[in-house]
Amino acid sequence: MHPLLERQINRCLGGADGLPVGWADFFAAVGDAYARGDADRRMVERSLDEMSQELTERNRDLRGELEARRVTEKALLAEKAEQTALIRKLEEAHNQLLQSEKLASIGQLAAGVAHEINNPIGFVNSNLGTLAEYVDSLLAVLAAYEIECPRCVSPEVQQRIDAVRAAAEIDYLRKDIGLLLAESREGLARVKRIVQDLKDFSRVDAGDWEWADLHRGLDSTLNVVNNEIKYKADLVKEYGRLPQVECLASQLNQVFMNLVVNAAHAIAERGTITIRTGTLDDAWVWIEIADTGSGISPENMKRIFDPFFTTKSVGQGTGLGLSLSYGIVRKHGGRLEVASEPGVGTTFKVILPVRAARELTGNPSDATISSQASR
Repeated sequence: MHPLLERQINRCLGGADGLPVGWADFFAAVGDAYARGDADRRMVERSLDEMSQELTERNRDLRGELEARRVTEKALLAEKAEQTALIRKLEEAHNQLLQSEKLASIGQLAAGVAHEINNPIGFVNSNLGTLAEYVDSLLAVLAAYEIECPRCVSPEVQQRIDAVRAAAEIDYLRKDIGLLLAESREGLARVKRIVQDLKDFSRVDAGDWEWADLHRGLDSTLNVVNNEIKYKADLVKEYGRLPQVECLASQLNQVFMNLVVNAAHAIAERGTITIRTGTLDDAWVWIEIADTGSGISPENMKRIFDPFFTTKSVGQGTGLGLSLSYGIVRKHGGRLEVASEPGVGTTFKVILPVRAARELTGNPSDATISSQASR
């Protein structure tokens, strides 16, 4: 008999000996049912244990697969980040190549213009010098005639000479001809300066790192883009004392041009563009270009250095100017900072090491600003 059934009979009926006739077979059948139930339960428990063990092993395998998938996913994300960085570098290299080709074209144009213009300018300048000498000689002869003629001719002849002299306005011509020659020489000098500034701006003969005067580069750039500025803004220069800087001068001139032209374009009517320079300790210099234009909205501030981002109308901007400027400044080991307030204006600050970045230690953010220019 099943032990559980036997305990119940003993507790309730006082034992199996006192069972009525015929009940023993019944309880024996019930005991067999209990035994079969126990056997079924043990079989189910064994099955559950086996299933639990299989599930545990399966969970372990799944955790291993999940970890492997995480590792693979992490590797894919790292590879994607590398590809994104590589694409960005390729875009920057492409932009730099475009910029180099543009500067090379400007340099070749400047060299051609200088060659073609300088020769005739030299002829004209030399001829003007000779002409000035001839005019001085003629005026001296005329003055002598004016003194001696009244003694040598009759009053009637002198009267006719005076009439011709008055009609020709000799006194006015004597004063004006000198001014005309001086203005012509000044005009020729301006043409020569423009050609030289264009050559200095492009620096077609300077493709290597060299020590350069940034003030000279700024002035050359301002002369080249003067037509963009003079109708839009008054130009204020507050130059400090700058040492010569080891740099790629033509590329920095391109940065100055982009920032100045952008400043002019940001001014709707008439405004002011202020250029300041100064030093950061002895290892750094800074150039600040500020305008009183429309300013930059906060939502655009984070994107202004992105390639091809522009707020100008189609055909008025490529969106490469600030991106290229940022890349050039970074190439020099410097920084390009910007502060703007909509409706008030924008200030760009270029911070550069005095020596080339490959020889530089330190960080411009650790330096203290000092400048000879008034702020």
